[in-house]
Amino acid sequence: MTKPTPPTTPAVEDYLKTIYGHTEWQPEPITPSVLAARLGVAPSSVTEMVKKLAAAGLITHVPYGPLRLTPAGFRGATAVVRRHRLVETWLVREMGYDWDEVHDEAEVLEHALSDRLLEAIDVRLGRPDTDPHGDLIPAADGSLVRVPAVLVADAAPGHTGTVLRISDRDPAVLRALAVDSIGPGIALTVLESYAVRLPGGLIRPLSPAAAASIWVTA
Repeated sequence: MTKPTPPTTPAVEDYLKTIYGHTEWQPEPITPSVLAARLGVAPSSVTEMVKKLAAAGLITHVPYGPLRLTPAGFRGATAVVRRHRLVETWLVREMGYDWDEVHDEAEVLEHALSDRLLEAIDVRLGRPDTDPHGDLIPAADGSLVRVPAVLVADAAPGHTGTVLRISDRDPAVLRALAVDSIGPGIALTVLESYAVRLPGGLIRPLSPAAAASIWVTA
């Protein structure tokens, strides 16, 4: 029988979500120092929270080692990720937001939504699988299905794939890509020096930041 996820606070949810997000598209677990940098908090604050998360059975951790979510921590992380990404999708589809404007709003609302409202939003949106940036929206039970992907920055010239996901970390990158209609579902071919060929033969150069933000099918 699956044990229920321990109650969480907004701070705990932020930690779990950040730990989860670090390994969502690459395999190396997060370290306390990287976690502190991602959250913009002091290392001492991370040390104290790590102790609390470990005591609650949400992470496993050895001194000076990386952090890993337990099954309970994974459920807690995917629950807040699900809320965040459904809110982003709702804001774009229903509220007229652009895809570069939704992250900060979702950061606030993800902690405030009731399960009833979240379910209503999910139903109204037709139970989407991905958010506006192509990030997977976990199901209510935390399950999701990944597709093998590669960063444009790491892809060999000549690699052709469909855009699966674009990181929403830098709104300026999202705005620049929107100008060229580069988004999830678009087919492209990687060329030399971060350039890409789009449908119709259009060639567009990408900045290093953009090339490091776009995942395409492997």
